[in-house]
Amino acid sequence: MTAPVFVVESLELPPGSGGEFVLDGPEGRHAVSVKRLRPGEDVVLTDGRGRWAEGIVKAAEGKDRLVVMDLESVHEEPVAGPRITVVQALPKGDRGELAVETMTEVGIDAIVPWAASRCITQWKGERGLKALAKWRATAREAGKQSRRVRFPEVGELATGKQVAELLAGADFAGVLHESGDAALASAELPSAGEIVLVVGPEGGVSPEELALFAEAGAGAYRLGPSVLRTSTAGTAAGALLLTRTGRWG
Repeated sequence: MTAPVFVVESLELPPGSGGEFVLDGPEGRHAVSVKRLRPGEDVVLTDGRGRWAEGIVKAAEGKDRLVVMDLESVHEEPVAGPRITVVQALPKGDRGELAVETMTEVGIDAIVPWAASRCITQWKGERGLKALAKWRATAREAGKQSRRVRFPEVGELATGKQVAELLAGADFAGVLHESGDAALASAELPSAGEIVLVVGPEGGVSPEELALFAEAGAGAYRLGPSVLRTSTAGTAAGALLLTRTGRWG
Protein backbone atom coordinates (compact mmCIF):
# COMPACT_ATOMS: atom_id res chain seq x y z
CA MET A 1 0.00 0.00 0.00
CA THR A 2 1.46 3.35 -1.00
CA ALA A 3 1.54 6.23 1.47
CA PRO A 4 -1.53 8.50 1.68
CA VAL A 5 -1.30 11.85 -0.11
CA PHE A 6 -2.14 15.22 1.42
CA VAL A 7 -2.27 18.57 -0.32
CA VAL A 8 -0.38 21.66 0.83
CA GLU A 9 -0.12 25.12 -0.68
CA SER A 10 3.68 25.07 -0.71
CA LEU A 11 6.45 22.63 0.13
CA GLU A 12 8.94 25.36 0.98
CA LEU A 13 10.16 24.68 4.52
CA PRO A 14 10.86 27.73 6.70
CA PRO A 15 14.43 28.23 7.97
CA GLY A 16 15.13 26.31 11.15
CA SER A 17 12.30 23.84 10.59
CA GLY A 18 14.69 20.88 10.75
CA GLY A 19 12.77 19.09 8.00
CA GLU A 20 9.50 19.22 9.93
CA PHE A 21 6.15 20.33 8.58
CA VAL A 22 2.84 20.91 10.37
CA LEU A 23 -0.21 19.77 8.44
CA ASP A 24 -3.30 21.46 9.84
CA GLY A 25 -6.67 22.76 8.66
CA PRO A 26 -8.96 20.44 6.67
CA GLU A 27 -6.05 18.28 5.49
CA GLY A 28 -4.73 17.93 9.02
CA ARG A 29 -8.19 16.99 10.27
CA HIS A 30 -8.52 14.36 7.57
CA ALA A 31 -5.12 12.91 8.45
CA VAL A 32 -5.71 12.84 12.21
CA SER A 33 -9.46 12.28 12.63
CA VAL A 34 -10.35 10.31 9.47
CA LYS A 35 -7.20 8.46 8.43
CA ARG A 36 -6.10 8.23 12.10
CA LEU A 37 -2.42 8.34 11.23
CA ARG A 38 0.03 7.56 13.99
CA PRO A 39 3.76 8.20 14.61
CA GLY A 40 6.02 6.22 12.32
CA GLU A 41 3.61 6.04 9.36
CA ASP A 42 4.67 7.29 5.93
CA VAL A 43 2.92 10.18 4.18
CA VAL A 44 3.34 12.12 0.94
CA LEU A 45 2.79 15.87 0.77
CA THR A 46 2.15 17.52 -2.59
CA ASP A 47 1.09 20.84 -4.04
CA GLY A 48 -0.92 18.99 -6.71
CA ARG A 49 1.20 20.64 -9.41
CA GLY A 50 3.94 18.01 -9.55
CA ARG A 51 6.02 18.91 -6.48
CA TRP A 52 6.01 16.32 -3.70
CA ALA A 53 7.95 15.09 -0.69
CA GLU A 54 7.92 11.97 1.45
CA GLY A 55 7.82 12.22 5.21
CA ILE A 56 7.14 10.30 8.40
CA VAL A 57 4.51 11.15 10.99
CA LYS A 58 6.16 12.46 14.13
CA ALA A 59 3.02 13.24 16.11
CA ALA A 60 -0.76 13.60 15.82
CA GLU A 61 -1.97 16.46 18.00
CA GLY A 62 -5.58 17.21 18.84
CA LYS A 63 -8.08 16.62 16.04
CA ASP A 64 -6.47 18.47 13.14
CA ARG A 65 -2.73 18.80 13.55
CA LEU A 66 -0.20 16.34 12.11
CA VAL A 67 3.52 16.90 12.57
CA VAL A 68 5.55 15.39 9.73
CA MET A 69 9.31 14.94 9.95
CA ASP A 70 12.20 13.92 7.65
CA LEU A 71 11.03 16.10 4.75
CA GLU A 72 14.54 16.39 3.41
CA SER A 73 14.07 16.63 -0.35
CA VAL A 74 11.33 17.88 -2.65
CA HIS A 75 10.83 16.04 -5.92
CA GLU A 76 9.36 17.28 -9.19
CA GLU A 77 7.31 14.88 -11.28
CA PRO A 78 7.85 15.67 -14.97
CA VAL A 79 4.89 16.46 -17.17
CA ALA A 80 3.89 13.25 -18.94
CA GLY A 81 3.62 13.17 -22.70
CA PRO A 82 1.69 13.20 -24.79
CA ARG A 83 -0.61 15.34 -22.67
CA ILE A 84 -4.23 14.19 -22.80
CA THR A 85 -7.12 16.64 -22.53
CA VAL A 86 -10.76 15.52 -22.51
CA VAL A 87 -13.44 18.02 -23.46
CA GLN A 88 -16.41 16.80 -21.46
CA ALA A 89 -19.95 17.88 -22.37
CA LEU A 90 -22.01 18.63 -19.27
CA PRO A 91 -23.82 15.45 -18.11
CA LYS A 92 -27.07 15.37 -16.20
CA GLY A 93 -27.15 15.53 -12.40
CA ASP A 94 -24.08 14.51 -10.48
CA ARG A 95 -22.68 12.38 -13.31
CA GLY A 96 -20.31 15.20 -14.14
CA GLU A 97 -18.46 14.67 -10.88
CA LEU A 98 -18.39 10.93 -11.61
CA ALA A 99 -16.76 11.62 -14.98
CA VAL A 100 -14.18 13.92 -13.42
CA GLU A 101 -13.45 11.46 -10.63
CA THR A 102 -12.82 8.46 -12.87
CA MET A 103 -10.88 10.43 -15.50
CA THR A 104 -8.64 11.71 -12.72
CA GLU A 105 -8.12 8.19 -11.43
CA VAL A 106 -6.99 6.84 -14.81
CA GLY A 107 -4.58 9.72 -15.38
CA ILE A 108 -6.18 12.34 -17.66
CA ASP A 109 -4.13 15.56 -17.58
CA ALA A 110 -6.81 18.19 -18.23
CA ILE A 111 -10.60 18.33 -18.36
CA VAL A 112 -12.55 21.06 -20.12
CA PRO A 113 -16.30 21.35 -19.38
CA TRP A 114 -18.24 22.05 -22.57
CA ALA A 115 -21.69 23.60 -23.00
CA ALA A 116 -22.74 21.53 -26.02
CA SER A 117 -25.92 22.53 -27.86
CA ARG A 118 -27.69 19.34 -26.80
CA CYS A 119 -26.71 19.50 -23.12
CA ILE A 120 -29.69 19.28 -20.81
CA THR A 121 -27.65 20.67 -17.93
CA GLN A 122 -26.78 24.36 -18.17
CA TRP A 123 -24.20 26.23 -16.11
CA LYS A 124 -25.37 29.81 -15.64
CA GLY A 125 -24.59 32.44 -13.04
CA GLU A 126 -24.00 31.36 -9.48
CA ARG A 127 -25.12 27.81 -10.22
CA GLY A 128 -22.45 27.51 -12.89
CA LEU A 129 -19.73 28.77 -10.58
CA LYS A 130 -20.74 26.26 -7.91
CA ALA A 131 -20.81 23.40 -10.43
CA LEU A 132 -17.32 24.28 -11.70
CA ALA A 133 -16.05 24.46 -8.13
CA LYS A 134 -17.47 20.96 -7.53
CA TRP A 135 -15.65 19.59 -10.57
CA ARG A 136 -12.38 21.11 -9.37
CA ALA A 137 -12.85 19.84 -5.83
CA THR A 138 -13.65 16.37 -7.21
CA ALA A 139 -10.44 16.38 -9.27
CA ARG A 140 -8.46 17.38 -6.19
CA GLU A 141 -9.93 14.67 -3.97
CA ALA A 142 -9.69 12.00 -6.66
CA GLY A 143 -6.09 13.02 -7.27
CA LYS A 144 -5.29 12.44 -3.62
CA GLN A 145 -7.19 9.14 -3.50
CA SER A 146 -5.39 7.81 -6.58
CA ARG A 147 -2.00 8.91 -5.20
CA ARG A 148 -1.33 11.46 -7.91
CA VAL A 149 0.99 14.39 -7.28
CA ARG A 150 0.02 16.28 -10.44
CA PHE A 151 -3.74 16.77 -10.45
CA PRO A 152 -5.69 17.38 -13.67
CA GLU A 153 -6.47 20.94 -14.59
CA VAL A 154 -10.21 21.64 -14.84
CA GLY A 155 -10.69 24.56 -17.21
CA GLU A 156 -13.40 27.16 -17.51
CA LEU A 157 -16.68 26.29 -19.21
CA ALA A 158 -16.05 26.34 -22.97
CA THR A 159 -18.26 27.16 -25.92
CA GLY A 160 -18.18 25.19 -29.16
CA LYS A 161 -15.99 27.89 -30.77
CA GLN A 162 -13.52 27.70 -27.90
CA VAL A 163 -13.41 23.90 -28.17
CA ALA A 164 -12.68 24.23 -31.89
CA GLU A 165 -9.76 26.54 -31.11
CA LEU A 166 -8.42 23.99 -28.64
CA LEU A 167 -8.73 21.21 -31.20
CA ALA A 168 -6.98 23.26 -33.88
CA GLY A 169 -3.89 23.57 -31.71
CA ALA A 170 -3.64 19.86 -30.82
CA ASP A 171 -1.23 17.30 -32.27
CA PHE A 172 -4.14 14.85 -32.35
CA ALA A 173 -7.76 15.95 -32.23
CA GLY A 174 -10.77 13.68 -32.18
CA VAL A 175 -14.47 13.50 -31.39
CA LEU A 176 -16.03 10.34 -29.98
CA HIS A 177 -19.03 9.54 -32.16
CA GLU A 178 -20.81 6.32 -33.02
CA SER A 179 -20.89 7.28 -36.70
CA GLY A 180 -17.12 7.61 -36.90
CA ASP A 181 -15.51 5.71 -39.77
CA ALA A 182 -12.25 5.21 -37.85
CA ALA A 183 -11.66 3.35 -34.60
CA LEU A 184 -9.84 5.21 -31.84
CA ALA A 185 -7.97 1.97 -31.13
CA SER A 186 -6.23 2.19 -34.51
CA ALA A 187 -5.81 5.96 -34.86
CA GLU A 188 -2.29 7.26 -35.45
CA LEU A 189 -1.25 9.00 -32.24
CA PRO A 190 1.67 11.34 -31.54
CA SER A 191 4.45 10.30 -29.17
CA ALA A 192 4.58 13.79 -27.68
CA GLY A 193 2.61 17.00 -27.67
CA GLU A 194 -1.11 17.34 -27.03
CA ILE A 195 -4.05 15.00 -27.56
CA VAL A 196 -7.53 16.54 -27.31
CA LEU A 197 -10.61 14.33 -27.33
CA VAL A 198 -14.22 15.53 -27.29
CA VAL A 199 -16.96 13.63 -25.45
CA GLY A 200 -20.49 14.71 -26.37
CA PRO A 201 -23.64 14.97 -24.21
CA GLU A 202 -26.44 12.42 -23.77
CA GLY A 203 -28.13 13.69 -26.93
CA GLY A 204 -24.94 13.42 -28.96
CA VAL A 205 -22.78 15.94 -30.79
CA SER A 206 -24.90 17.94 -33.24
CA PRO A 207 -24.13 17.91 -36.98
CA GLU A 208 -23.22 21.59 -36.78
CA GLU A 209 -20.73 20.93 -33.98
CA LEU A 210 -19.25 17.95 -35.83
CA ALA A 211 -18.74 20.16 -38.87
CA LEU A 212 -17.16 22.92 -36.77
CA PHE A 213 -14.77 20.48 -35.13
CA ALA A 214 -13.95 18.82 -38.46
CA GLU A 215 -12.90 22.24 -39.80
CA ALA A 216 -10.55 22.47 -36.80
CA GLY A 217 -8.96 19.14 -37.77
CA ALA A 218 -10.84 16.76 -35.47
CA GLY A 219 -12.02 13.49 -36.97
CA ALA A 220 -14.91 11.40 -35.66
CA TYR A 221 -13.83 8.17 -33.96
CA ARG A 222 -15.80 5.26 -32.58
CA LEU A 223 -14.71 3.66 -29.34
CA GLY A 224 -16.37 0.25 -29.62
CA PRO A 225 -19.52 -1.58 -30.71
CA SER A 226 -21.60 -0.22 -27.83
CA VAL A 227 -22.55 3.36 -27.01
CA LEU A 228 -21.21 4.52 -23.65
CA ARG A 229 -22.77 7.13 -21.41
CA THR A 230 -21.13 10.52 -21.57
CA SER A 231 -19.98 10.15 -17.97
CA THR A 232 -17.98 6.97 -18.74
CA ALA A 233 -16.87 7.48 -22.34
CA GLY A 234 -14.01 9.85 -21.45
CA THR A 235 -12.61 7.43 -18.88
CA ALA A 236 -12.75 4.47 -21.27
CA ALA A 237 -11.19 6.46 -24.11
CA GLY A 238 -8.57 7.91 -21.79
CA ALA A 239 -7.51 4.45 -20.65
CA LEU A 240 -7.19 3.40 -24.29
CA LEU A 241 -5.06 6.44 -25.14
CA LEU A 242 -2.84 6.02 -22.08
CA THR A 243 -2.18 2.41 -23.10
CA ARG A 244 -1.55 3.14 -26.78
CA THR A 245 0.80 6.06 -26.08
CA GLY A 246 2.89 3.98 -23.69
CA ARG A 247 2.01 5.98 -20.59
CA TRP A 248 0.44 2.82 -19.22
CA GLY A 249 2.94 0.06 -19.58
